[in-house]
Amino acid sequence: MGRAIWKPGTFLYPIPAVLVTCGDMEHSNIMTVAWTGILNTNPAMCYISVRPERYSYQLIKEKKEFAINLTTEKLAYATDWCGVRSGRDYDKFKEMKLTKEKAQHISCPIIQESPVAVECRVVEERNLGSHHLFVAEVLSIDADEKYIDEKGGFDIQKCDLIAYCNGGYYSLDQKIGKFGFSVQKKKQKKAEKIQKKTT
Repeated sequence: MGRAIWKPGTFLYPIPAVLVTCGDMEHSNIMTVAWTGILNTNPAMCYISVRPERYSYQLIKEKKEFAINLTTEKLAYATDWCGVRSGRDYDKFKEMKLTKEKAQHISCPIIQESPVAVECRVVEERNLGSHHLFVAEVLSIDADEKYIDEKGGFDIQKCDLIAYCNGGYYSLDQKIGKFGFSVQKKKQKKAEKIQKKTT
């Protein structure tokens, strides 16, 4: 079989489905975003792309800060609802029964029910066409302590995170490897061969 060739589009999946909070503790909003990702390690930087007609766009443009809240299976309904309803018409925290939590470095709230919130300060805005790109420095990672293991690491498998793919939300429930596992297998096999030769 051959390949179907489609016109240019955004078919790069799966991608995160995150809840972005903005504004301040009194006047805040939640926006669902799928166009988001990592840009740099040192300094830690990320981005979100937002349509200028969205209610949150002006809040982020004025405050120059936002938080990226990771989403879970329990937050799937709220994730979808916050993406199809406007903050001009609804208090999304109230409607979705989500809890505002004070952030450490920014004035907008983070979502208590989210396992991880990434506090961000905008350093650049770029008009790309349909969306404006907000490049941001990561100020801190706020992780729920119940997901931190005995070694102080974050156990992401306990979170039941979700991703977005071609109009659908999907669970991420199975780990199939870890960074470097392809190399480690080779090293292990080599070590096993050496051990057999010496015994």
